[in-house]
Amino acid sequence: MRPPKSRLLPLVFVLIALAPFALARDNREYTQFGRDIRIAPGEKAADLTCFRCSIYVSGQVGGEVTTFGGNIVIEPGGSVGGDITSFLGDVRLSESTSVRGNLTTFGGSVRRQPGATVGGDTTTFEGQGWMWLILGVPVLLLAGIVALIVWLIHRRRRPSPALARAA
Repeated sequence: MRPPKSRLLPLVFVLIALAPFALARDNREYTQFGRDIRIAPGEKAADLTCFRCSIYVSGQVGGEVTTFGGNIVIEPGGSVGGDITSFLGDVRLSESTSVRGNLTTFGGSVRRQPGATVGGDTTTFEGQGWMWLILGVPVLLLAGIVALIVWLIHRRRRPSPALARAA
């Protein structure tokens, strides 16, 4: 028969393991692929990440908001506690919105209403030329190295031509 203390130990471990889920009920993290994320007025979220989709915030986001190939729209009354980052997408800040962190776009634009506030820096690399420069040059360099290796292997495998001897 176990002493009473050893029966409580597994229960304590279970409660500790489940505590983050109970505390995060109002501040959920969302990650979507191809489906838009919408945070309604009065709703709270932690971090939002979206691949090939857009994010619409009317409520509160305590952390970061990031999209890859989608737009970020902070609607009236919406707020973001962290940074906003958009790759190949636009960011629109409506009237009476706030962002406490930095705002960065690569390959997109920022449309900011006069009543919108950004606590950190705003950095914009408008146009998709930046993305081609950042991603395209390394890919072309890697393709050139692969082509050189293939050419050297083929060159080495070819038999060298026999030289004709004069009689």
